[in-house]
Amino acid sequence: MKRFLIQCTALVLAVTGWSTPPTPPRLLEKARVLPLALDDAVEFRKTKIYLNDPTVLKPEPTQEEMISFERQRVFFGAINSADRRERYGQYFTFFWRTARKADLTMRFEYRQANLGSHVQAREFSYPAAKGSFRSEFDIIGDDFVDEGKVTAWRAVLIENGKIVALNQSFLWN
Repeated sequence: MKRFLIQCTALVLAVTGWSTPPTPPRLLEKARVLPLALDDAVEFRKTKIYLNDPTVLKPEPTQEEMISFERQRVFFGAINSADRRERYGQYFTFFWRTARKADLTMRFEYRQANLGSHVQAREFSYPAAKGSFRSEFDIIGDDFVDEGKVTAWRAVLIENGKIVALNQSFLWN
């Protein structure tokens, strides 16, 4: 019965489009300013942010299953301390959906502590997207150690050069 439920869940997730693009996000040289044309058919549903920084948060044992799971997920496959250090950083996961078929680009723009007001951007392309999606962006390793913590961010969904959905931190201006 348990195996049947797992297979059904996998089928439902596959049909509804809950997948992550197989390639890493493109790092943009410069984030261009785009016009705002919000569309009710495209929306952000949820944002999950996880900070994995032992200098700020001491990884103490916890009975909280959610925190324990995130730690295990982030460090999965890390064999030695160098592998673990490469996974220190910030993890951003955006859940979004579109009610109509569209060629969308998910862009993550962010500022880091040591770079001041310089805006960096990464993006994924979703051709003919319809349904629910999850986009994950990781600022980890040397990017995190050298440039510092992400101080402000914004996630936008772009269609035909226009922003159709927007989600941003309180410090983004």
